[in-house]
Amino acid sequence: MAAMETKRDVLDIATGGGHVANALAPLAENVVAYDLTPAMLDHARRFIAGNGYGNVQFVQGDAERLPFSDCAFDMVTCRIAAHHFPDVLAFVQESWRVLRPGGSFLLIDNVSPENDAYDAFYNAVEKRRDPSHCRALKKTEWLRMLEEKGLAIEFMMTFAKRFRYDSWFDRMGRPQQEKDELEQTMLAAQGEIRHHFRIAVEEERVVSFEGESMLVKARKEVK
Repeated sequence: MAAMETKRDVLDIATGGGHVANALAPLAENVVAYDLTPAMLDHARRFIAGNGYGNVQFVQGDAERLPFSDCAFDMVTCRIAAHHFPDVLAFVQESWRVLRPGGSFLLIDNVSPENDAYDAFYNAVEKRRDPSHCRALKKTEWLRMLEEKGLAIEFMMTFAKRFRYDSWFDRMGRPQQEKDELEQTMLAAQGEIRHHFRIAVEEERVVSFEGESMLVKARKEVK
Protein backbone atom coordinates (compact mmCIF):
# COMPACT_ATOMS: atom_id res chain seq x y z
CA MET A 1 0.00 0.00 0.00
CA ALA A 2 0.98 3.65 -0.21
CA ALA A 3 3.65 5.06 2.09
CA MET A 4 2.25 6.46 5.31
CA GLU A 5 3.31 8.41 8.34
CA THR A 6 3.39 6.69 11.72
CA LYS A 7 -0.11 6.06 13.08
CA ARG A 8 -1.33 5.18 16.53
CA ASP A 9 -4.23 2.83 15.81
CA VAL A 10 -4.81 1.04 12.50
CA LEU A 11 -7.55 -1.37 11.43
CA ASP A 12 -6.98 -3.79 8.54
CA ILE A 13 -10.36 -5.12 7.37
CA ALA A 14 -10.51 -8.58 5.74
CA THR A 15 -6.87 -9.10 6.61
CA GLY A 16 -6.72 -12.54 4.99
CA GLY A 17 -3.18 -13.87 5.33
CA GLY A 18 -2.19 -10.75 7.28
CA HIS A 19 0.19 -9.24 4.74
CA VAL A 20 -1.12 -5.66 5.04
CA ALA A 21 -1.31 -5.86 8.84
CA ASN A 22 2.25 -7.19 8.85
CA ALA A 23 3.44 -4.28 6.68
CA LEU A 24 1.66 -1.77 8.92
CA ALA A 25 2.91 -3.19 12.22
CA PRO A 26 6.26 -1.31 12.27
CA LEU A 27 4.47 1.91 11.27
CA ALA A 28 1.80 1.95 13.98
CA GLU A 29 1.50 1.61 17.72
CA ASN A 30 -1.43 -0.78 17.48
CA VAL A 31 -2.84 -2.77 14.55
CA VAL A 32 -6.07 -4.75 14.50
CA ALA A 33 -6.12 -7.57 11.94
CA TYR A 34 -9.82 -8.19 11.32
CA ASP A 35 -11.35 -11.03 9.33
CA LEU A 36 -14.57 -13.02 9.06
CA THR A 37 -12.82 -16.40 8.94
CA PRO A 38 -11.10 -17.91 12.01
CA ALA A 39 -8.81 -20.02 9.83
CA MET A 40 -7.50 -16.92 8.07
CA LEU A 41 -6.92 -15.17 11.38
CA ASP A 42 -4.93 -18.17 12.62
CA HIS A 43 -2.84 -18.07 9.46
CA ALA A 44 -2.29 -14.32 9.84
CA ARG A 45 -1.38 -14.72 13.51
CA ARG A 46 1.32 -17.28 12.73
CA PHE A 47 2.68 -15.23 9.84
CA ILE A 48 2.89 -11.97 11.80
CA ALA A 49 4.25 -13.58 14.97
CA GLY A 50 6.92 -15.25 12.84
CA ASN A 51 8.06 -11.79 11.78
CA GLY A 52 8.43 -10.70 15.39
CA TYR A 53 5.59 -8.19 15.69
CA GLY A 54 3.71 -8.13 18.97
CA ASN A 55 1.55 -5.04 18.47
CA VAL A 56 -1.13 -6.76 16.35
CA GLN A 57 -4.48 -7.90 17.71
CA PHE A 58 -6.63 -10.45 15.87
CA VAL A 59 -10.38 -9.96 15.87
CA GLN A 60 -13.05 -11.98 14.09
CA GLY A 61 -16.06 -10.25 12.58
CA ASP A 62 -18.02 -8.95 9.61
CA ALA A 63 -16.74 -6.01 7.54
CA GLU A 64 -20.27 -4.61 7.44
CA ARG A 65 -20.73 -4.63 11.24
CA LEU A 66 -17.53 -3.55 12.96
CA PRO A 67 -17.41 -4.25 16.71
CA PHE A 68 -15.44 -1.10 17.48
CA SER A 69 -16.38 2.24 18.99
CA ASP A 70 -16.80 5.42 16.99
CA CYS A 71 -13.58 7.24 16.08
CA ALA A 72 -11.36 4.39 17.29
CA PHE A 73 -8.74 4.38 14.50
CA ASP A 74 -6.38 6.73 12.69
CA MET A 75 -6.41 4.55 9.58
CA VAL A 76 -8.61 1.85 8.04
CA THR A 77 -7.28 -0.35 5.23
CA CYS A 78 -8.79 -3.03 3.03
CA ARG A 79 -6.94 -4.88 0.27
CA ILE A 80 -8.46 -7.04 -2.51
CA ALA A 81 -11.53 -8.02 -0.50
CA ALA A 82 -14.39 -5.57 -0.97
CA HIS A 83 -15.69 -7.35 -4.06
CA HIS A 84 -16.67 -10.18 -1.69
CA PHE A 85 -18.82 -7.94 0.54
CA PRO A 86 -22.60 -8.25 -0.01
CA ASP A 87 -23.21 -4.69 1.25
CA VAL A 88 -20.32 -2.44 0.25
CA LEU A 89 -22.19 0.66 1.36
CA ALA A 90 -22.41 -0.71 4.91
CA PHE A 91 -18.66 -1.42 4.82
CA VAL A 92 -17.94 2.18 3.80
CA GLN A 93 -20.31 3.59 6.43
CA GLU A 94 -18.72 1.46 9.15
CA SER A 95 -15.21 2.41 8.02
CA TRP A 96 -16.17 6.09 8.22
CA ARG A 97 -17.73 5.58 11.67
CA VAL A 98 -14.66 4.02 13.28
CA LEU A 99 -12.25 6.56 11.77
CA ARG A 100 -11.22 9.59 13.75
CA PRO A 101 -11.79 12.97 12.07
CA GLY A 102 -8.93 13.45 9.65
CA GLY A 103 -8.23 9.71 9.61
CA SER A 104 -7.22 7.90 6.43
CA PHE A 105 -9.05 5.22 4.47
CA LEU A 106 -6.93 3.13 2.08
CA LEU A 107 -8.53 0.69 -0.33
CA ILE A 108 -7.18 -1.58 -3.03
CA ASP A 109 -9.64 -3.67 -4.98
CA ASN A 110 -10.34 -5.08 -8.40
CA VAL A 111 -12.61 -2.76 -10.37
CA SER A 112 -14.87 -3.34 -13.35
CA PRO A 113 -14.86 -1.25 -16.54
CA GLU A 114 -17.14 1.76 -16.88
CA ASN A 115 -18.76 0.21 -19.97
CA ASP A 116 -21.87 -1.67 -18.79
CA ALA A 117 -21.38 -4.65 -21.12
CA TYR A 118 -17.74 -5.07 -20.09
CA ASP A 119 -18.74 -4.67 -16.44
CA ALA A 120 -21.32 -7.44 -16.76
CA PHE A 121 -18.86 -9.75 -18.53
CA TYR A 122 -16.09 -9.26 -15.98
CA ASN A 123 -18.30 -9.78 -12.95
CA ALA A 124 -19.94 -12.85 -14.52
CA VAL A 125 -16.52 -14.38 -15.17
CA GLU A 126 -15.36 -13.72 -11.60
CA LYS A 127 -18.59 -15.11 -10.13
CA ARG A 128 -18.32 -18.33 -12.11
CA ARG A 129 -14.75 -18.79 -10.95
CA ASP A 130 -15.49 -17.87 -7.31
CA PRO A 131 -19.09 -18.05 -5.97
CA SER A 132 -18.09 -15.82 -3.04
CA HIS A 133 -17.51 -12.96 -5.49
CA CYS A 134 -20.31 -10.41 -5.12
CA ARG A 135 -19.39 -7.53 -7.42
CA ALA A 136 -16.35 -5.54 -8.45
CA LEU A 137 -17.54 -1.94 -8.58
CA LYS A 138 -16.69 0.61 -11.23
CA LYS A 139 -14.16 3.29 -10.32
CA THR A 140 -16.83 5.98 -10.53
CA GLU A 141 -19.08 4.01 -8.17
CA TRP A 142 -16.32 3.86 -5.57
CA LEU A 143 -15.42 7.53 -5.81
CA ARG A 144 -19.02 8.69 -5.61
CA MET A 145 -19.80 6.41 -2.66
CA LEU A 146 -16.75 7.49 -0.68
CA GLU A 147 -17.39 11.20 -1.22
CA GLU A 148 -21.09 10.90 -0.44
CA LYS A 149 -20.23 9.22 2.87
CA GLY A 150 -17.85 11.97 3.95
CA LEU A 151 -14.51 10.57 2.77
CA ALA A 152 -12.61 13.13 0.71
CA ILE A 153 -10.52 11.60 -2.09
CA GLU A 154 -6.82 12.49 -1.77
CA PHE A 155 -5.26 10.08 -4.23
CA MET A 156 -6.40 7.51 -6.77
CA MET A 157 -4.59 5.35 -9.29
CA THR A 158 -5.39 2.29 -11.36
CA PHE A 159 -3.14 -0.47 -12.60
CA ALA A 160 -3.55 -3.45 -14.88
CA LYS A 161 -3.53 -7.00 -13.49
CA ARG A 162 -2.56 -9.90 -15.73
CA PHE A 163 -4.18 -13.23 -14.84
CA ARG A 164 -2.78 -16.53 -16.08
CA TYR A 165 -5.95 -18.49 -16.71
CA ASP A 166 -4.88 -21.87 -15.33
CA SER A 167 -3.36 -20.64 -12.07
CA TRP A 168 -6.11 -18.00 -11.61
CA PHE A 169 -8.87 -20.60 -11.84
CA ASP A 170 -7.06 -23.50 -10.14
CA ARG A 171 -6.51 -21.50 -6.93
CA MET A 172 -10.21 -21.91 -6.18
CA GLY A 173 -10.17 -25.71 -6.30
CA ARG A 174 -13.18 -25.80 -8.60
CA PRO A 175 -14.17 -28.79 -10.80
CA GLN A 176 -12.44 -29.17 -14.16
CA GLN A 177 -15.79 -29.12 -15.95
CA GLU A 178 -16.55 -25.64 -14.62
CA LYS A 179 -13.09 -24.47 -15.62
CA ASP A 180 -13.61 -25.78 -19.16
CA GLU A 181 -17.07 -24.20 -19.43
CA LEU A 182 -15.81 -20.80 -18.34
CA GLU A 183 -12.94 -21.05 -20.80
CA GLN A 184 -15.44 -21.68 -23.58
CA THR A 185 -17.38 -18.60 -22.52
CA MET A 186 -14.24 -16.50 -22.76
CA LEU A 187 -13.31 -17.99 -26.12
CA ALA A 188 -16.78 -17.10 -27.42
CA ALA A 189 -16.55 -13.48 -26.24
CA GLN A 190 -17.21 -10.81 -28.85
CA GLY A 191 -14.23 -9.12 -30.43
CA GLU A 192 -14.55 -5.87 -28.49
CA ILE A 193 -14.74 -7.69 -25.18
CA ARG A 194 -11.83 -9.95 -26.10
CA HIS A 195 -9.79 -6.89 -27.05
CA HIS A 196 -10.68 -4.92 -23.92
CA PHE A 197 -9.67 -7.72 -21.56
CA ARG A 198 -6.70 -8.69 -23.74
CA ILE A 199 -7.76 -12.32 -23.73
CA ALA A 200 -4.73 -14.22 -25.01
CA VAL A 201 -5.45 -17.49 -26.81
CA GLU A 202 -3.01 -20.15 -27.97
CA GLU A 203 -4.10 -23.34 -29.75
CA GLU A 204 -7.74 -22.61 -28.87
CA ARG A 205 -6.97 -22.34 -25.15
CA VAL A 206 -7.20 -19.22 -22.98
CA VAL A 207 -3.73 -18.42 -21.72
CA SER A 208 -4.36 -15.16 -19.88
CA PHE A 209 -6.50 -12.07 -19.63
CA GLU A 210 -6.21 -8.62 -18.08
CA GLY A 211 -8.24 -6.92 -15.37
CA GLU A 212 -7.81 -3.68 -13.46
CA SER A 213 -7.32 -2.70 -9.83
CA MET A 214 -7.66 0.64 -8.07
CA LEU A 215 -5.81 2.16 -5.15
CA VAL A 216 -7.61 5.01 -3.44
CA LYS A 217 -6.69 7.05 -0.38
CA ALA A 218 -9.38 9.15 1.25
CA ARG A 219 -9.62 11.17 4.43
CA LYS A 220 -12.50 11.49 6.86
CA GLU A 221 -13.61 15.08 6.65
CA VAL A 222 -13.42 17.17 9.81
CA LYS A 223 -16.73 18.89 10.46
